[in-house]
Amino acid sequence: MSEDFDPARLSADKAARYAELAQEIAAVLEGEPNAVARMATIVSMLASAFEHFFWTGFYVVDPAKGNELVVGPYQGTLGCLRIAFGRGVCGAAAATGEIQIVDDVSAFPGHIACDARSVSEIVAPVRDAEGRLIAVLDVDATVPAAFDGVDAAGLSAILNQTFAMTPVPA
Repeated sequence: MSEDFDPARLSADKAARYAELAQEIAAVLEGEPNAVARMATIVSMLASAFEHFFWTGFYVVDPAKGNELVVGPYQGTLGCLRIAFGRGVCGAAAATGEIQIVDDVSAFPGHIACDARSVSEIVAPVRDAEGRLIAVLDVDATVPAAFDGVDAAGLSAILNQTFAMTPVPA
């Protein structure tokens, strides 16, 4: 799979696939209030939609600690169980509230290697309707520079429509 990865070819279709996927996810989740069910569905649909998504999952803000993430629904190899805000790529996204795109995780200071096969990563903060951080979505790939602004926009749109209840334009 990784030897066939061509970011230029993928980018041409990626925005359209994210838009289509956002509509599919909205349809599947219509009327479902449970956050865990929503997260599990998103992870499943994202992992199936993009071949290069090696690890796809959520780290949820632990309400008992407030500044720590605990692993939530995911697909892939074993994930880290807990990540402190500010630690690694997920912790950076939680601490800053900004999407993190890392072309080479070995160059990211403090990167947490849950699986040594991960080479690049994107992590997007997840906010509820009141704007509170409730989780981060973490996606890893086994190839360098697998993620870009198209991924950031597509994932943000899906997360906003699902958790902040912001509709995605048709």
